[in-house]
Amino acid sequence: MLAAAASGAVTRYGRLPAVCALLWVACALAGFAAFGLLMDVVTLMFGQGVDSAPTAANHALAATGCLLLATTARSVPSPGAATGAAAPPAPSAGTRSVQLAACAGTVAFLPYVAVKLVWVSGGTFAGVTGDQMLAISERNGASGIWLTLESWGLDGTVLLAALGLFLLWGLVRPWGQVYPRWTPWLRGSRVPRGLPLVPALVGSATLAPYGVIGAGCMSLATAGVVTMGQGDFPSPGDALLVGWIGMIAFGVYGFALIAAIRSYWIRTRPVPVA
Repeated sequence: MLAAAASGAVTRYGRLPAVCALLWVACALAGFAAFGLLMDVVTLMFGQGVDSAPTAANHALAATGCLLLATTARSVPSPGAATGAAAPPAPSAGTRSVQLAACAGTVAFLPYVAVKLVWVSGGTFAGVTGDQMLAISERNGASGIWLTLESWGLDGTVLLAALGLFLLWGLVRPWGQVYPRWTPWLRGSRVPRGLPLVPALVGSATLAPYGVIGAGCMSLATAGVVTMGQGDFPSPGDALLVGWIGMIAFGVYGFALIAAIRSYWIRTRPVPVA
């Protein structure tokens, strides 16, 4: 109802401050409702069904609404605003601070990737062997694609981490704005602005809060305020160790992605031309 009222008002009155505020409130609410979309996409990518089809559809619709509301809030001209032609700016890299944030997001994932590679290669970490981890995946209903990758020595989450880091650096380096030489048929053409921004927004909206909340829970468990269940690990301490590795990776990467998104958005804004 709020989104409908704000959208109707913006078509009639333009981008007034009060109307924009309503649009951003509706956008934030839609963003909260879309939480979990990344997990739905990941399970579908590996041929595994989602827990609830209606819930997954709601996540997708909420994310679409969030993007549409944000676009409306930023693109509708104010009454009396001048309009003119605009062109994409020259490719550029992010600032030093943004690139340092990308480095932090990359480094934070290294322990997580190392642990996964130890398990998939048959090694032991936190008291769990690679064979035990494969059996746990089978018991938890992992798809055939996931188990096949595991049998080939490839972990699905490591592949996703590599894609995530590729996306992160694409947002802070010039090749994220113009296809580089190593992309046949596309080299030299502009990268559509929404191509990296949409998955980056979905990823940051999921991983940043997940990492922060998870790190808070890990801190309480480390301090002994709450009890940490051992789950599939030999002891609560082993579960806590693996939990810290995951939450640090997700949280730091999520906030690095937010910084990269903001930088990319600013650097790719069309500039007025005569």
